[in-house]
Order: sequence, then C-alpha cells, then structure tokens
Amino acid sequence: MEANQKQGDFRVKIQRFGSHLSGMIMPNIGAFIAWGIITALFIPTGWAPNETLAAMVDPMIKYLLPLLIGYTGGKMVYDVRGGVVGATATMGVIVGAEIPMFLGAMIMGPLGGYLIKKLDGLLKDKVRSGFEMLVNNFSAGILGAILTIAALVGIGPVVEGLNKVLAGAVQAIFDAGLLPLASIFIEPAKVLFLNNAINHGILSPIGIEQATNAGKSILFLLESNPGPGLGILLAYMFFGRGSARQTAPGAVIIHFLGGIHEIYFPYILMKPMLLLAAIAGGISGVFTFSIFNAGLVASPSPGSIIALLALTPRGGYVGVILGVIVAAAVSFLVASLILKTSKQKEEEDLTEATAKMEAMKGKKSSVSSNLTAQPEAEAEVEATTSEEFDFGNVKKVIFACDAGMGSSAMGASILRNKVKKAEVEGVDVTNTSINNIPSDADIVITHKDLTDRAKAKLPNAYHVSVDNFLNSPKYDEIVGKLK
Repeated sequence: MEANQKQGDFRVKIQRFGSHLSGMIMPNIGAFIAWGIITALFIPTGWAPNETLAAMVDPMIKYLLPLLIGYTGGKMVYDVRGGVVGATATMGVIVGAEIPMFLGAMIMGPLGGYLIKKLDGLLKDKVRSGFEMLVNNFSAGILGAILTIAALVGIGPVVEGLNKVLAGAVQAIFDAGLLPLASIFIEPAKVLFLNNAINHGILSPIGIEQATNAGKSILFLLESNPGPGLGILLAYMFFGRGSARQTAPGAVIIHFLGGIHEIYFPYILMKPMLLLAAIAGGISGVFTFSIFNAGLVASPSPGSIIALLALTPRGGYVGVILGVIVAAAVSFLVASLILKTSKQKEEEDLTEATAKMEAMKGKKSSVSSNLTAQPEAEAEVEATTSEEFDFGNVKKVIFACDAGMGSSAMGASILRNKVKKAEVEGVDVTNTSINNIPSDADIVITHKDLTDRAKAKLPNAYHVSVDNFLNSPKYDEIVGKLK
C-alpha cells in the first residue's frame, strides 16, 4: 500500500513537472508553427526558396523562440515583472551557446521570475515613499544583468553540453536502429499523462536543433503520431461492445482530426492489454518513419493529422502518411485480436474507465464528456464573498484550466456563443491558464478540482465550479443573470 502511494506521488510530481514545461511551451506554439512554416517555404530546399525571407529562420530560432519561452517561464512565476527578468536572463544562455537554447530558456526563465519575486519580498516595506519606481526598475535591472552574465559565463556552456549529450544519445539510438523502441516508453507514458515531461522536456528541444540543421526531425513524430490511437478506436468501432462501440466513431473524429489524444485513453484503461496495441502501432510507425527518412519542421500541437501534414517538409509526405497508416493498421490488428478474444464480463464500463483516467490525470478531462451519454451532476455556483454579486457590472468572464489552451478554450467558446446569441453586450469571455488569471476578471469559471487554486489567485472574483467544460447547465444560468 505504501509502495503504491509512493509511486502515485512520484507520478504526480512528474505530471506537475511536465505541466510546468508545457506551460512554457504551449502559449508559444503559434510562434513555433510560424517558424516552421517560414522554414518549410523559404529555405533552399523549401517549397518557394527565397534568400531574403529565409534570413528570418536563424534569428527566430536562436533569439525569438528562446526569449518567448524565457519570458513565459518567468511570467508563470511572477507575472510580467518575472517575465521581463526571465527573458533578460535567457539572453545570457542564448549568447553563451551556439545552438538554440530552449533548455536554457526553460531554466533561466523561471529562475529569473523566482529570484525577482524573492528580491521584491526582501525590499517590501523598506523603500522610502517616492522611491518605489526607482527601486523597482533598478532592482530588476541589476538582477537581470547579474543573471545574464552568470548565464553567459556558466549556465549557457553547461546547458549546451547537456543538450549535446542528449542529442548524441538520441543520434546513437537512431544509428543503432533502436529509435522505434522508444514507443515502449512513450505510448504508456501518454496514457499516464507523463508525455509532457518527455515531449516538451527532451524531444522538442533536440528536435528543433535537428530541424535547424537538417530542415526536419523525426523526433516531432514520436509522440504526436495519431496512428496508434486511431487503430484502437477503429477496433472498438468494429469489435467493441456497448457504449464503447457507440462512442468510438465520435472519438475517432476528435482524436484524428482534432488532435486531442486523451479521448482514446479511457478505451485503453478499460482493457489495459490494449497498451500492447498502442506500443506495437508506435513501433511500427516510427520504423516506417525511419525507413522513409520522414520528419517534421516543427512540433505539431495538437497531434492532429492536419497539423502533421501542415508541418511536413517538401517531399516528405509519403513517409509521414505511410507512418501514420502503418501505425494505425498494426494497432488496429492487435487491438482487434485482443477485443475479439476477451470475455465480455471482463470488460470495464467506459464511464468507470473515464473516471480512472481523470483520477490519474489529476483533473477533469473536457473531452471525456463525449464518451458518456449522461452529463454528470454539476457543482454549485458559489461566490467568494457572502455579499450579493452584481451581474450588471460584469465586463470580463475568464475560463481557466492548467495550460489555458485546451478545455478552457472550448468552454470559453461555448459560453461566448451563448452570450452572443443572448445579445448581451460589453462582456468579454476568454480563457487562460490558472496561473495567469487577470486581476480584473469579474467571473472565473474552473473545473471543481481547480476552483480552490483560482480562489487563491483571485479571491474577490465570482467563482463558478463545473464538472465539465463542454456540457454545463451553469452556462445558461450565467447568461440569464447577465441579461
């Protein structure tokens, strides 16, 4: 029992670490995709070679993207002030290394934010009236200068060396023909929600360096390949039972076209033997990618077939498409065999499996509501104060989730449409991460497991707890009150 508890605690720590890394990368995915598009189009081997426009590729990868990561990492710790110091400190590792410093930015960004937060805490109530702006500006400037120099002299070379070691290890595995075996670890990690630590912590930084030199990297395809999950869902469509079979077609669309891979995780948790299908599909897909020397120019997010094709370099479509097809076919065959030979009484209920997935994830999954026929009971709407909340003065409604990109974006879109149809004017509905809730938010909507964190972040707002972002009756109640 104690051993299981320790394993669970370790998994939670890894998940939090992966969530932290993802929080620095995900808000900047658009910039990565922009770089990937410019690279795919204008480099000498691109679709429309252009020497003038290709000149943007190197500065973007060396300066823009690491600085964005550094700023985001610092801002996560200490808002804009932390972001500024984090980005300044990141400049040191950029200049101190000859390779794109994504790992360095992931270190210096949060470190800069943390240190300026501590420094401000030490100086609090010790500054004479009238000198606040002077002290604030110079304290951040002096700390930023010190961190930048330290990063240039000490941290940059160390991170560059570490990056080279990791890249060398990956290259050695690739040269030995063992890269497909990475799926033995990656596919189970996805189901356990440990993929962010692997993908954003190791694969993406090394893959971007490879893409800078070779114009593409196979590492971008290891975790994002939708083939293994597609094969499992197709097997459920043909050989599944009950609600699992009925919901599989919708899950295929969300997974393969929408790129939301977590939609197929409950299907595996219903029958853990299906991990063998996911691993077999992953290995087959990576092996196919290797044979055709396939790769992408940037990391696709989400892992949709549309994103994969959009980031495929010129002349690389055959390898990428075949890798996805082979992975789907192999996982389909293995999953079909498992489903056909298993006994019906051993099959776990889909709702129970979904609950298990969410327990492992540590929060409610917005897309999992697509797997169950009935919406779950909603948590009550509650204000953070006992006073009657004035809905007539509401100007900003915020949806907040861990990363501020997936489930909260879908919830905000649904409520925004309801507000528009109700002709309620002057109310801005948007989404963000739980760590970046703006101070002027009037209403904050979160999943019930995150409400306490949201209250701690902004205690004076009106907080709404829901069980899922896609199908909440509380939206109509809020719109009614806003009217």
